[in-house]
Amino acid sequence: MNGSGGGEKQSVGAKATRARTVVVEGDKGNSGSLKPQNTSWEAPACWYEPRTSPKELKALMKKYEPDKPKKKKETNPLDPADHDEIARKIQGQAQGFVGEYYQVDKYKNYNLDKQGKGMFWEGVPNPNKKNDPKANDCMKHAIWVDKGETPDVPNAISPKVLAEYAYDELPIPGTDVEISPKDKQTVNLKTWVWLDKAKFKPVTVRAELPGTGLWAETKAEPYALTLEPGTTDAQTYPASGKCVIEHGSIGEPYTKGNSNQTPPCGLTYHRATQGGGSFPLKATLTWKVSWNGTDGAGDDLPEGSYDETRNITVREVQSIVR
Repeated sequence: MNGSGGGEKQSVGAKATRARTVVVEGDKGNSGSLKPQNTSWEAPACWYEPRTSPKELKALMKKYEPDKPKKKKETNPLDPADHDEIARKIQGQAQGFVGEYYQVDKYKNYNLDKQGKGMFWEGVPNPNKKNDPKANDCMKHAIWVDKGETPDVPNAISPKVLAEYAYDELPIPGTDVEISPKDKQTVNLKTWVWLDKAKFKPVTVRAELPGTGLWAETKAEPYALTLEPGTTDAQTYPASGKCVIEHGSIGEPYTKGNSNQTPPCGLTYHRATQGGGSFPLKATLTWKVSWNGTDGAGDDLPEGSYDETRNITVREVQSIVR
């Protein structure tokens, strides 16, 4: 709930989450995010988490308590405003917003008799979804929750919510495939495709909420590469165009002497590009995602993908007739 006055905006229900993430496996630099294969799934746009104690709420209400009226001085009769009175009204309005958000009328003396026995849980936006309209779904009111209990609201913070938050934080490397021949391809010549073993390893992100014992680690592992040549005049290996992980790698690097063999992952173009054009070779890497967390909790999350497109030039083999 928001209130404004005196040029200062009071954002009662839009605090930043206290949840923190750290990359356990993977390189955070030059990375992207997974696109869930299940298009109906998405990480929560907001959630509730324990934020404010009764003592803190009392101090917050005190902060916005209107000042006591000052003894009136003689004023210019042409002055249309009593500035002290305006300031008191603004303070009172701000205190009203705070009180309404925390529903202070429901609790005797801000629940001070329960200090240390619970907290006011507040809605916070997912840092990755601040501009999502759904991020406001948790912002109506704070909720009192006794220690050890979980409020009956959607997206109350839990290991699963933390795992879903970490999903968008996974440092996924770009799907920069290795190909041979490296530069221009030749009509009817097999092209070998593979992924660099050193680059494409599992990635893991840990998310936790300090002071609660709640944590989750979300892990993504690459397992299949799908090739789309960008033209129907091409053949993929395997025929499905889907290269799965085998012996810890996807595809196999080309080595001298393998020119007559069929690559475990690759393609052959049967038509040359024309007029300086190219074929858009799309390579999509699919990742399996799972999580584990507090008290042995864990499960799978939707598979995700990351794709990149490379422009491929294909030339004809020139023959010389003597």
